[in-house]
Amino acid sequence: MTAPQDDRRAELAEALAAVRERLAAAARAAGRDAGEVRLLAVTKTWPASDVALLTDLGLDAFGENKEQEGAAKAAELSALRPDAVARWHVVGRLQRNKARSLVRWAHAVDSVDSARLVDALESAAAKAVDAGERTDALEVLVQVSVDADPGRGGAPVAEVPALADRVAGCAHLHLGGVMTVAPQDVAPEEAFATVWEVAQRVRVAHPHATTLSAGMSGDLEAAVAHGSTCVRVGTALLGRR
Repeated sequence: MTAPQDDRRAELAEALAAVRERLAAAARAAGRDAGEVRLLAVTKTWPASDVALLTDLGLDAFGENKEQEGAAKAAELSALRPDAVARWHVVGRLQRNKARSLVRWAHAVDSVDSARLVDALESAAAKAVDAGERTDALEVLVQVSVDADPGRGGAPVAEVPALADRVAGCAHLHLGGVMTVAPQDVAPEEAFATVWEVAQRVRVAHPHATTLSAGMSGDLEAAVAHGSTCVRVGTALLGRR
């Protein structure tokens, strides 16, 4: 490993330790076990070399916004760390025409917000299985929009249960639960409380859908306090872009 790589590894190790301590403190404050909250490293715009170093440090779940960038990075990581186990999540808004390519490398789509996208992913996943390109179902989280702003993505609260039902009815998709991004003009505590209630309704109908993905670098404590089981951390882990 070169000196710059050593330096970067040390930076990432220090940042990872700090994030883990924040998660542990947030869990203690909420009376929860820190092991209940998974860390998803959001690696969009960062190089595959950083992802490789994060796998060396024990991380195995990574989030990408764009299908093309994620596909290239997944392939590069396979070359850099052939033995690494990495689960790739698409966390950004997804165009339906990207579904066929995405199912070749992604393990999960955390930003599903429409019936048409559900249908596109089911069709693409079925074709991928038939072609031998994947052997497992594609995990899906329904993205909840607290403020119903169509410009930010996410399904309005009232539409989430039906959308979850649609995912659960697909043979090649697995309903993991729900995801949200707190709007800037809504207090995180208020947003996460609303989504926790939505998540509970989904779990009643689909007991296996236990994931509540909420919280990022700036608001993960509030998310953990309101039941988040997965936080998506980019800046606090990798630095500012």
